[in-house]
Amino acid sequence: MTMSTQIKIKGLSKAFGEKVVLDNLDLDIPKGKSIAVIGASGTGKSVLLKCVLGLIEADQGSITVDGVETLGASRQTREDVLKKFGMLFQGGALFDSLKIWENVVFRYRQGKNLNLAELRDAAEQALADVNLEPRVMDLYPAEISGGMQKRVALARAVVDRPEILLFDEPTTGLDPITSGVINRLIRSAVDRLGATAITISHDMTSIRAIADDVAMLHGGRVIWKGPVGDMDQTDNPILDQFVHGYAEGPLTRYAEQA
Repeated sequence: MTMSTQIKIKGLSKAFGEKVVLDNLDLDIPKGKSIAVIGASGTGKSVLLKCVLGLIEADQGSITVDGVETLGASRQTREDVLKKFGMLFQGGALFDSLKIWENVVFRYRQGKNLNLAELRDAAEQALADVNLEPRVMDLYPAEISGGMQKRVALARAVVDRPEILLFDEPTTGLDPITSGVINRLIRSAVDRLGATAITISHDMTSIRAIADDVAMLHGGRVIWKGPVGDMDQTDNPILDQFVHGYAEGPLTRYAEQA
């Protein structure tokens, strides 16, 4: 069965001054697939994600979501497209002055005429989905651990059941045990929602746990794309060095010349 493409990126380019970050990049992301975007630091992974979200305007190219062009689109069109997305930011990005339940429903409540009980019910269910008990709802972010904060951020990302989920370095700063918990919760959320997912990560353990497919960025383009299980048998020397963390190889020479 052929899967439809939900996000289609064609000829995407972005430069900052003389620094070319994305160079005529092409990438198709099938509906319902979880894809990890990997690559060395500075290869444009975060810039790609921000272009998809419209936080950065690309210099040229095309990004369509369900067939709707987003580059150069009107504000209303962008807002309509963004309703499909849920985002887990690298640092969690919780609001310190809001209680946990208020953080979870911060975006969910926009444009909805819901009373306090309905909002709290939605927050409680979303927190339960990430294995957090109701007792945390009236705490503030500073009163819970880093791992719990990440779970709250995940609850916020999925509370309105988005079609597309974006994860930016979801396990950064977490210990291996907590990272494993977050990986399982993310995979569970993606499967439960049937969502399309894009994950940016340097953590190969996370990538193997979360992703169906992998796309590697290098030199501003996708140089390899395939199932996550094929990474270890690749004959691509750049991907091979990155996946296995070898000290010597083409990425080392590239970094020295950058």
